[in-house]
Amino acid sequence: MVCKITVWAFALLYVVATFVFLTGTYGWFSQPIDPLSAVFLLPLGLPWILAVDFIPEVAKPWFGVAAPLLNLIILMMLCRRLRNRREE
Repeated sequence: MVCKITVWAFALLYVVATFVFLTGTYGWFSQPIDPLSAVFLLPLGLPWILAVDFIPEVAKPWFGVAAPLLNLIILMMLCRRLRNRREE
């Protein structure tokens, strides 16, 4: 139960942070374009975000969006593995 809540909470934070990033980057809803709109994605994408130096400049924004997704996938896999281990 705790694992499921953690995954859902992380997924919700990821969706909200991605929405803030896209809103600030493209100026949706008459918002001013803000270069710091991705600041909420950075902690969600750790430790993968530390590898940003090896990514080409053009791909950095998309990598910043995809890094938290890697953590979400890892969380889901861990929860599934723990659930299967308890069922054995």
